[in-house]
Amino acid sequence: MYVSCSAPPCVLIADDQPDLLDALRLLLKAEGIQMEAVTSPEGALAALGSRRYDLLLMDLNYTGDTTSGVEGMDMLSRVQALDDSMPVVVMTGWGSVDIAVESMRRGVRDFVQKPWDNATLLATLRNEIAAGRERRRRVEDDRRELDEARRIQRKLLPLAVPQIDGAEISAQWQPAAGVGGDCFDAIAFGSNRAALSIADVVGKGIPAALLMSNLQAAVRAFATESAQPSDLCDQVNRILCGRIAEGRFISFFYGVLDTSARTLTYANAGHFAPVIVHADGATERLSCGGPVLGVINDAPYEQGQAIVACGDRIILFTDGLTEARRADDEEWGEDRLIAAAVENLGCSAPALQSRLMDSCASFTGGAFQDDATLIVVAIE
Repeated sequence: MYVSCSAPPCVLIADDQPDLLDALRLLLKAEGIQMEAVTSPEGALAALGSRRYDLLLMDLNYTGDTTSGVEGMDMLSRVQALDDSMPVVVMTGWGSVDIAVESMRRGVRDFVQKPWDNATLLATLRNEIAAGRERRRRVEDDRRELDEARRIQRKLLPLAVPQIDGAEISAQWQPAAGVGGDCFDAIAFGSNRAALSIADVVGKGIPAALLMSNLQAAVRAFATESAQPSDLCDQVNRILCGRIAEGRFISFFYGVLDTSARTLTYANAGHFAPVIVHADGATERLSCGGPVLGVINDAPYEQGQAIVACGDRIILFTDGLTEARRADDEEWGEDRLIAAAVENLGCSAPALQSRLMDSCASFTGGAFQDDATLIVVAIE
């Protein structure tokens, strides 16, 4: 929780010398600075785990050590794991260049020599407390901004994936940073037709999410029952070319599934080609279209059409899934995605989606370095 700048500052002091702690208590009380004291690294870590302090003033040596600073160095690493926004000041009666450099590497903001000068110590504490509070304020502002962006982005995505006769549709969206540049949509046109779209905005975080929201708004404006996928790509591309920043672009796929006609009519704007895994295990890639959105104002987009039948599975994905890497930097890859889909071809759409995500997570150890979106359609 962010501490208001108007609240009295409270520091935690870790030192095993009772006389020193008493002297500091008197000095800080006179200056309106609250203080809590502990005499061991374990006590400091327990205190930091129970509440937030404005600053930690600590010694590097305790009862088990005299001059090496090993205890303090170990404590610094654990302190950073608990609260890396809190300023840490080391107070010691000895030191070396190597110890100072290592301490700074582990998060120490400043040093105070024993015996200290009262004015110097107080100036150091006040400066670091003010800087620490400002850092925490910025972190809290960023968190609120991220929460708001996440709320807005989730409102733009379908709350529930619509279903049509003759098909089962399942979708999963997993942003890497709370908000992201992946998006998808599904719009039902009557009982037998549905539009499916998936896109990947270059970049991550809030800028990518804002661009994604522009894309979603444009797609929904033009995605009418009579709109052809190639025309929709052309219209959305013209809008984005006038609004998108240099160096940004969007890969996009839009298709209309008609289960009564057994067709999927689509246009692919530079997106990773979705896959149809047919009931006999044969695969078909949906690559017909044109370049990514937002780069070439008058880019042409061709339209493709695929025939689907009972038992087929349509898989739309973003590169956050296929380019997810394990510890040795090897990607999960499209070949593994397709192999897993063929292996589990008889599954329902939600079950197949779950197995594909689980297969990728098992390969990478659960790590997704980028936004990952997956849509699975089971033709009935």
